Amino acid sequence: MESEIHIVEKPVSMVFEAGSLASSEDPPMDEWSSLEMVFEEKNPKRVLEEEGLYDPGTPEICSKYIALSSSSVTRHVYYLYPGIVDPGILKALLSPEEPTIYADDGQDLYLAVCKEMKQCVVRSFHKGLLDEYINLSYYGVNPNGVRAMALALKYNKFVKKINFTDNFLDNDACFHLGEMFLANTCLTELNLNGCRIGPSGIRQLLANMIINTTLNTLNLSRNEIGDAGMVHFANAVSKGLNVKEINLSHNNISGKGVALLVEPFERYNKVTNWDLSWNNLYSPGTSAFLNAISESTEILTDMNLSYNGLRQQVGWGLKRLLTVRDIQNVDLSHNLLQGQGIKDLCASLSSAKKLVSLNLGYNPMTPADACIVLKKLKLKKVKVLNVNMENVNVDRNFLLLLNEVREIKPDVNLKFGNIVGTFKPVGPDYRQLLFKRLDYLCNKPKKNKIDIALLLLQLQKDKVAFMLCKEFFYMLYRGGAPVEPDLMEDICNYFPGPKADKGDKTVNINALVEFSTRMFPERKLPPTPPPELAPKPNKGKKKGKGKK
Repeated sequence: MESEIHIVEKPVSMVFEAGSLASSEDPPMDEWSSLEMVFEEKNPKRVLEEEGLYDPGTPEICSKYIALSSSSVTRHVYYLYPGIVDPGILKALLSPEEPTIYADDGQDLYLAVCKEMKQCVVRSFHKGLLDEYINLSYYGVNPNGVRAMALALKYNKFVKKINFTDNFLDNDACFHLGEMFLANTCLTELNLNGCRIGPSGIRQLLANMIINTTLNTLNLSRNEIGDAGMVHFANAVSKGLNVKEINLSHNNISGKGVALLVEPFERYNKVTNWDLSWNNLYSPGTSAFLNAISESTEILTDMNLSYNGLRQQVGWGLKRLLTVRDIQNVDLSHNLLQGQGIKDLCASLSSAKKLVSLNLGYNPMTPADACIVLKKLKLKKVKVLNVNMENVNVDRNFLLLLNEVREIKPDVNLKFGNIVGTFKPVGPDYRQLLFKRLDYLCNKPKKNKIDIALLLLQLQKDKVAFMLCKEFFYMLYRGGAPVEPDLMEDICNYFPGPKADKGDKTVNINALVEFSTRMFPERKLPPTPPPELAPKPNKGKKKGKGKK
């Protein structure tokens, strides 16, 4: 029996027709079958959300719940999932690193540079970056750490003065200090006293200082600059060094070194204060230097040339120096000026209209040289008020001139040394020494002590005016005093009496009593007691009559 097959036809809905698309392409998003599917069962959380009983919170969900993830999908069936944003990888790989910007005070920059260089931080410098003055004198600063300090000061607007006294700085430290002046516009004073920078250091320091216009005071004393360093200094002056006050003392500079400044002064000379003390300017070239100053500037106010061994050969240059219009203070103490040098100097005193102080102390000037200075002070054209001539001997003529000067100019302040040729010096009184020795020997014995003052008073009381030296010696010797013959002979020479018949020396007892009274006024003889009266005879009393 054959089985029968019944075919039942049911309507079938077309889900997707593949004939219209190529096999390698996906259908467009609006034809996705997942979008046309109807879900009969609703999510219970969404039902509660529609009723306001559930809050799904943030739209960000864990990646394991995402059914489909692609950079081309901008809208998900249930959730909004944005594309991944570049966190900065491309910028970090392709762009240069942005530089760190520090504050202008330089504190953070100083700490960063010290950390980079592995240098110790100087706390006083770090704190002083906010003050006007930084004092690092005798601090033992490491020369390698000066680079960090110079970078911190480069744009600093607070610090105006910095002191590096006695910190040994090398060429590298001087180089970085010189680089600082390229940008610093606040620093006005730099003190490098005793830093031993030498000729090469001064070259590195002044290389960029010519560009700076705010630095006014530069202290380079005790730096062993010498004539070799003055070559670089002269080069800086010729290029327009703007420093006003310069200290070059204790640098072993000779006249040859300062003569190098003659030609640069023809172009620039802005210095108002020179300190060239404790150098060797006695050699030739100093007069040409002083003459160049007088011809190139009128604003010089102070010149210190003490301790230089200046002689009369420099008198012509000193004469030219006093012709500067604004010169006020000139220090020529502790030199070898005398004679013609003093005359040349005094010849220009009337030209110095603003001169206030002139120091000529400790020069081998004679009393005649001192009188020459006083004669110039009597003139009304000479305006100087303070003249110092300490350790200069003067005579009576000087004192007479001084009284005349003080009558004309009572405001003049004058100092001078000793007065000679008027008074005779009085030495020590040898008699006092002899008498103290005699008193000591008379009181030396423990048992038989003799009071020499009372002994002499007793002799005077006994009317002994003179006594032979031998008798006076034996009298003390027998009394127990260990006197010496030489001592007694000196006493007889200083207290002499008339000579005896045989020419023997005598001692004046009255003169000895007078001198001992001045030395020992408290020693006096006890008063002489009055003579005792004879006792009166004791007479018996008469018996009176008794009463009846």
